[in-house]
Amino acid sequence: QVQLVESGGGLVQAGGSLRLSCAASGSGFTIDTIGWYRRAPGKQRELVATITSAARTNYADSVKGRVTISRDNAKNTVYLQMNNLKPEDTAVYYCNLNYYKGTWYTYWGQGTQVTVSS
Repeated sequence: QVQLVESGGGLVQAGGSLRLSCAASGSGFTIDTIGWYRRAPGKQRELVATITSAARTNYADSVKGRVTISRDNAKNTVYLQMNNLKPEDTAVYYCNLNYYKGTWYTYWGQGTQVTVSS
């Protein structure tokens, strides 16, 4: 029912910026919560940031002050603006969507690679 397509990843130097995008498409859904998770080499997947339909945001402590999540409801797209990137931000970033239609559903994108060089 839902497809998530991420874009915006790439290679940047420490201190640089990236803007990730995730576009949701399909039918029979509404976005309740959408956001970003990441998995660094040799580490578990972790939360980066989420935003709800009511525009409530949640950020991991490791990215607070450097990351801003936002939505464009007309485009069904969520953005992650990342500034002052650090080598430890290197990871595959995954878009995640949750919605309710009789029961709760969770969808994941394919991921986009972010590499921060020192």
